[in-house]
Amino acid sequence: MNLIHRFFNQTRKPEGMLGKLMLRGMNSGHAGLADWGMSHLPAQSVSRAVDLGCGAGRNAGELLKRYPAAHVSAIDYSALSVEAAQAYNRAMIDAGRCTIAQGDVSDLKLPSERFELATAFETVYFWPELERCFTQVARVLKPGGLFLICNESDGTDAASKKFEAIIDGMKCYTAAELEAALRKAGFSEVRADHHGKKPWITVLAKK
Repeated sequence: MNLIHRFFNQTRKPEGMLGKLMLRGMNSGHAGLADWGMSHLPAQSVSRAVDLGCGAGRNAGELLKRYPAAHVSAIDYSALSVEAAQAYNRAMIDAGRCTIAQGDVSDLKLPSERFELATAFETVYFWPELERCFTQVARVLKPGGLFLICNESDGTDAASKKFEAIIDGMKCYTAAELEAALRKAGFSEVRADHHGKKPWITVLAKK
């Protein structure tokens, strides 16, 4: 595997020096996409939210701003990502409003029916057994809770399909594929939206 391939494979699970380089650009590089995705969240009261696959931590920080009375948990498969996310959100962690830990979305070590909101930005590409992972998300959500997925790829754009061939274990899903897996996992309402000019998609599901 050449250096370019090794670098892009860090999107799945940042590790080592290349992982640190990837994480340095992650917050700013995905900010526009994440903010567009969050614009789809309805006005609602949230006391607890969880960001799944939190990367370098910006999106957890934005959830803390959006819901000033909420506690935000965040998990990531990568220990390096957890470290970066903790550094980014240190003030909120010290204030008792944020918890960030290493975890596996296919086997969430979180209490059932705990959260009103779960989010996943640029991460479901790498989730094994997608329906099983979505079932775990449904389990930790309260009845009526929302799950927001935001992806840079709609599963059909040529650029992202090239990355599938480069990055191990990556799968770019269409909105229809995500909706089917969400409904099988127990979500009752699913709504998808495509960006007007880019292949970005958001999928908002209600338990």
